[in-house]
Amino acid sequence: MIEYALLFGLGFLAAALIVMLVAPAIHRRIVLYTENRLKATMPLSPQEIRAQKDMVRAVYAAENARTAQELLREREASIALRLANDTLSRDASHLVADNQDLRAQIHDMSVEAADFRSKLRRAEVEADNLKEALRRTEESAAAKDLEITTLGRRIERIMADVDNLKIERTTRETEIENLKMRVQALRDEREELRRETKLLTKRAKDAEIRLAQEEHKLLRLDDRLAREMADNVDKDALLERRAKEIARLKQGVKSANSQVRAAMKSLRAANLPVPDFKEIAIVEDEPAAVAAAVGAVAGTADLEDELRHRHTALTERLLKAKTATNDKALREEIADIAAKMIVLTAAREGEKSPIPDLLRAKSAKGPGKGLTLAERVLAIDPSLAGSAAPQGPLAE
Repeated sequence: MIEYALLFGLGFLAAALIVMLVAPAIHRRIVLYTENRLKATMPLSPQEIRAQKDMVRAVYAAENARTAQELLREREASIALRLANDTLSRDASHLVADNQDLRAQIHDMSVEAADFRSKLRRAEVEADNLKEALRRTEESAAAKDLEITTLGRRIERIMADVDNLKIERTTRETEIENLKMRVQALRDEREELRRETKLLTKRAKDAEIRLAQEEHKLLRLDDRLAREMADNVDKDALLERRAKEIARLKQGVKSANSQVRAAMKSLRAANLPVPDFKEIAIVEDEPAAVAAAVGAVAGTADLEDELRHRHTALTERLLKAKTATNDKALREEIADIAAKMIVLTAAREGEKSPIPDLLRAKSAKGPGKGLTLAERVLAIDPSLAGSAAPQGPLAE
C-alpha cells in the first residue's frame, strides 16, 4: 500500500512538472491561432490594432498572472508532496531495514534449527555406538572372567616360582655381599693408585716447570754470552787499532825529536840562540802492557769457547732428560757455567768492574747449606777477592 502511495505521489509530481513546462507553449499557440483568425475575418485600423494589442497584452498579462499563481500553487503542492515523499521514503527505509532484520533472524533460526537437527542425528548415532560398545563390553567382560580364572591358575604357579626365586635371591645376596667386599677392596686400590698417579703427575709438572725455568736461564745466559762475545770482538778490534795508533804516534814522536835535534844543531852551527827544548819521552814498556792485554783477551776467548761448548752440551742434556734423576748434576753444571760467565765478565770489564766488591760482600755473609755462586767464582779465580774497589754500580 505504501509503495502504491509513493508511485501515485511521484506520478502527480511528474504530471505537474509536465504541465508547467508545456503551458507556455500551448498559450503561445492559442494566441497565435486567435490573431490569425481575427486577421482573416475583419480588417483592422491602426487604432483598433493598437487597442487590440493592448487588450491582448492585458489578456496575456492576466493569463500570465493566473498561470504564475497556478505555478506557485503547484510548486507549493510539489514541495508538500516532496516532503511527504521524504517522510514515506524514511518510513519505507525503516520498514525495509526491519524486514531485513527479520529475514536475518529467520535465517539464523533456520541455521540453528539445522544445527539442532544435525546434533540430534549425531546424538542418535552416538546412542547406537554406545549400544554397540555396551554389547562389546559385555562380551569382553565375559572373556575377562575366563581370563581371570586362567590368570588365577597362573598366579598360583607364579607364587611357587616366587618361593623358589626367594631362595635363589638369598643365595645371590650372599654372593653380592662378597662381590661388594671385593669391589670395595678394588676401589681402595684404585684410590691408592690415583693418589700415586697424582703425586707422579705433580712431580712431573714440577720437573717440567723447573726444566722450563732452567731453559729460560740458559737462554738468558746464551744471549748474554753472545753479547759478551760481540763485545769481546769489538774490544779486540779496538786494541788492535790502539796498538797501531800508538806505534804510529811513537814513530811520529821519534821523527819530531830527530827534526828538533837537527834544527838545534843547525842553530848552534849558525851561532844562533838555541831555545830551551826538552825531547818528548817515549814509554818503552807499553808493548809489554799491550801484550799482557792481548794475552788476557786470548784467555777470555778460550773461556768463551769453553762456555759455548759446555752450554751446547748442557742444552742437549736438558732436552734429552725425561726424568728427575740427574737434576742435581744439571744444577751443578748450570751453576759452574754461571760462575765462569761472571769470571769472564769481570775479566772483560777490567779494574773498573764492580764484581770483586760484590763477591767479597757475598762471601762475607757466611757459608750456607752449599756452595754459593760467589764462592764458586772465587774458587775459579781467587784473584777477584783482592781486586780494587769498583768505580761504578753494577748494571744488571
